[in-house]
Amino acid sequence: MKVRGGGRAGLVVVGLAAVLVGCGRDDGGEEAGETPESASASVSASGSASVSSAEQGRLAPDVLQSRWWSWAASEPESTNPVADEDGGDCARNQPKDVWFLAGTFGTRAERSCPVPAGVPVAFPLVNRIGGLDDCALFMDGIDGSAVLDGKKVKADVYREDAVTVEGVASNPVTGTDQTFEGTGCGLWVQLPALKSGVHSLKIRGTAGDFATGVDYTLTVAAAS
Repeated sequence: MKVRGGGRAGLVVVGLAAVLVGCGRDDGGEEAGETPESASASVSASGSASVSSAEQGRLAPDVLQSRWWSWAASEPESTNPVADEDGGDCARNQPKDVWFLAGTFGTRAERSCPVPAGVPVAFPLVNRIGGLDDCALFMDGIDGSAVLDGKKVKADVYREDAVTVEGVASNPVTGTDQTFEGTGCGLWVQLPALKSGVHSLKIRGTAGDFATGVDYTLTVAAAS
């Protein structure tokens, strides 16, 4: 995650802007598997045996990024899912219709996280909010990968989407409870609901001198 301006090290927030480990682009977007920036993330999620065959709706790029950034900024540092070291905070403030996963502020982490049954999963490989020029620079040479149960997952490229971020005071993403409006960009993944059981997910992302990665153990509840 990266934010330019105020905020903690490892982020870049413009005026208030940010980069975190972060999916697809349905509305005029480019699939990461079809671009030089993310050739490593080239296998469709549907190719994984761990992914449910049921088709589920995907969030539009601007909606996904606005909601994910607001989720990432919804907790102070002590309980923030991006600063989380072991996954103990991954369930905080999760919406009912999608389960968000976080990256880091430029470090590596190993997390164990419970995931409810029947809920799609969304996350960035690496991402940013700022201005148009910030995103243009950030997307030059960006790369990332997601590996679910040993199989690469296709990511999509978002280059410049209008996003609105609402956070809480003292959050480590924007550092403020003020609403921030800017441009979102990065490599993103949206997965349909995973099958019940234990899954491994490895997320990696780089942009310039920023690098982040998380090894997740995801335990999906049995369907009721």
